[in-house]
Amino acid sequence: MKKITRVFALLAAGALALSGCSSNNSSDGDETKIVVGASPVPHKGILEYIQKNLAKEAGITIEIKEYQDYVQPNVALSNKEIDANFFQHIPYFDEEVKTKNYTFEHGEGVHLEPYGIYTQKGYADLNALPEGATVGITNDPSNQGRALALLEDAGILTVKKDVESPTIHDLESNPKNLKFTEAEAPAVPQILPDVDIAIINGNYALQNNLVPSKDAIYTEKTTNNPYVNILAWNKEADAKKIEAVKKLEELLHSDKVKKYIEETYPNGEVIPAS
Repeated sequence: MKKITRVFALLAAGALALSGCSSNNSSDGDETKIVVGASPVPHKGILEYIQKNLAKEAGITIEIKEYQDYVQPNVALSNKEIDANFFQHIPYFDEEVKTKNYTFEHGEGVHLEPYGIYTQKGYADLNALPEGATVGITNDPSNQGRALALLEDAGILTVKKDVESPTIHDLESNPKNLKFTEAEAPAVPQILPDVDIAIINGNYALQNNLVPSKDAIYTEKTTNNPYVNILAWNKEADAKKIEAVKKLEELLHSDKVKKYIEETYPNGEVIPAS
């Protein structure tokens, strides 16, 4: 009996030891894991900074899933394959939700990537464009409207005022008879050598080593610019996941993240929204 009692005592002690280990692991694993879809630049870098420096203290763990295009991150979010995405600006988000009936919400603007017009043909400015010049432009509606607004702001053409999301088919005037070559946003930098000018999204400009303040012959105004990038999530997701995503939303607006953006992009390639 004494031997049996001692065996039970040892087993009990072992169980307590295992229980203690389990308790410690539970404490270490209190962070809620979220999967966030992101464009490679600058979104992934910003998330990696948070992942390494701020996430643990906030009680979250971030897994980053990289996307090269503007379509799949919202498809994945709708299918609940990811818990949030960080790649799009507000007008694009609004267009996607409207046309595809996504059940999404978004946070406040995090940063702006100025849209720029680039050339490899040696034009000093847009006034030097010849008659019938070719323009590389993205084919998604919200960004195409943004590109046309940039050309209109430069005085190169005018867009019909009564069109909510204007495209290249909604021009009021086109004095230089510009010709447009449409492409998916990631591909626009690739056609730059073949066109007179190309209007390129800020993140894809960065991926192709183009700095708006140095390389663009015209850039959009940054004051009161509606094209700020935001964190988006599916409001039909698990409540615990949404809570964790909203913690990430808070971190994206922290002073530390703002400082990281300003120090990483000192030439205004990426501008904190606030």
